[in-house]
Parts: sequence; C-alpha cells; structure tokens
Amino acid sequence: MSESKRQVTTVDARQASRRKFLKGLAAGAVAASVPAPALAQGGRGFLGYSSWAEYFQKNYLLMSPEEKAAALRRLEEKYSAKYGRKVTVKDTGPREDVLFAYALDLNKCVGCRRCVYGCVRENNLPREGEQIHYIKVLRFEDGVMDFERSDRYYDPKEVPEDGYYYMPVQCLHCRNAPCVKACPVKATWTEPDGLVVVDYNWCIGCRYCMAACPYEGRNFNWQDPVIPSSELNPETHYLGNRPRMRGTVEKCTFCIQRSREGRYPACVEACPVGARKFGNLLDPKSEIRYILENKRVFRIKEELLTEPKFFYFFG
Repeated sequence: MSESKRQVTTVDARQASRRKFLKGLAAGAVAASVPAPALAQGGRGFLGYSSWAEYFQKNYLLMSPEEKAAALRRLEEKYSAKYGRKVTVKDTGPREDVLFAYALDLNKCVGCRRCVYGCVRENNLPREGEQIHYIKVLRFEDGVMDFERSDRYYDPKEVPEDGYYYMPVQCLHCRNAPCVKACPVKATWTEPDGLVVVDYNWCIGCRYCMAACPYEGRNFNWQDPVIPSSELNPETHYLGNRPRMRGTVEKCTFCIQRSREGRYPACVEACPVGARKFGNLLDPKSEIRYILENKRVFRIKEELLTEPKFFYFFG
C-alpha cells in the first residue's frame, strides 16, 4: 500500500473534543428537521419547487384541512401558469363502504393496447423523451404462463394473433403492499378504499418501493415529464394525475380522480371488447363481486401473500 493511501483521515474517539461532539449533534438535529424532499438523492433540489411553502410542505397525511386547501391552490396556480390554461387539483377523499377492485377477462383481451394510451391521456403521462406507461401488455404463446418468456414489445400488423394471448399488467393495489412497507419516508400508503397512492411532493426518489414491488408496478421520472399544453388533462387529483416532477416515483391509481367520483378508470372505458371490469368489492350487487363469486379467478404471484386487488379470469 502506498504512503498516501495509508494517510486516511480518521477520528480517534479518545482525542475527540466535547466541542466536536456537540457540533456533530447539532448537524444531526438540523438534518432531522429538513423535510424529506430536501434530502432527495439526485432529486430536483430547491429549484424544482415554486416556493418555500411548497419546499417545506408537510406530508399529505399530516396536513390540516387548511394546509391541504392552501397546497391545492398553490398547485393550481403553478400548473395553470405553466400550461397556460386553467388546471384544477382536487383531493376528493374515499367514500365509506367502498373497497375498489379490478378484474380482467383474458379470453376477451385482444392486445390492442388502447387501454395503455387511454391511461396516458387521462393520467398526464409524458409524451416526449422517456415515456412512462402504467399498463404493460404482455404477449404469451398459447399454453404458456412464464413471464420470462412473455413479450411486451410485440408489434404485429393486426391483433389478436393466432397462437397467442395477452395479459395487461399494472399496479395491483395489494392489500399487503410491500412497496408501502419499503418507503423510508412514508410517501406512499394504502387509502381506506384500497387505493395505494403516492405523495409526489414527499417522495425522495430512493426507488426502494420499486425494488420491493414484485409486479413492476411503479415507474421513476428520470427527467422532467413533457406534456404539451393542448394534451394536458386539466382535471386532476393531488394523489393522482396532477403533473409530476423529475426524481419521483409514480404509478396507476385506478384513476383516483375518476373512480372517487363514481366513474370508471380510463382504461376500462378505452377497452373495445369489455375485458376490463372495475367496482366495489363491498357491494354484493356489483359486477366485480359477481365475477369473484362465479368465475375461476386467479392473482399473479399469489404465493407472495401480497393479496392483490387485481384479479384475472377466463370468461
């Protein structure tokens, strides 16, 4: 070893002064008081925020009603100025006696990907640069259910193709979500109606949640998302489709901005063959309950005990 490599600066505990100890303690206290976004690794830093108020904004779960209202107004002004049109940001809450779930009929899915692009438009996903799709449609050969052998980049002239079937995948909104447990700053959680959501302002971009998800249900913004003003959906939700920023993780929310107002997610409406079903698990008369009680349903990687609220069946 060279002499220079042996001259590593270290601290001898026996020689450390009390002053140095107190100085280190103070630095730790300051770090603990800084909001999570300020600690983002490779994140956006202060310049990514429009004001000090946004920079020091609390976690959504900890905000008072007045603080939430102020945050929504601040975001509406920010987005309206950026896109040159009126943008609304709601935070419609969950309804009592509602637990959302999804079911998909694999016999009907034709692999057309209209659900993918309906989702892109509704949820303000980026149109230029690196694209993010919440829904990935996998193509399998008939008789095969091996994800390692699936093809998500198939590009035939027409669908469906003989000898293949298709399986769309997205966030499965697990009851026992490993992504929620992995987040070190509580930026993601499960709502009372079963939706797993993200507070984008509180996300530090560590991507632990992405590593924990066994379904590739989450996506990371490596760059500032680009959405042309004319293509922006101006009706947004704080925990849903409002414009996101670089350095944050995002995912499907079952279109929280629609589903909490009694509407279907955009992918359900975009499907031309009626393969997608969505509803309230707690309503015994709902279509989703009928499917679960009368069809042979299954869930992906059920052995992991994540308990997805997204079911597949062959109708």
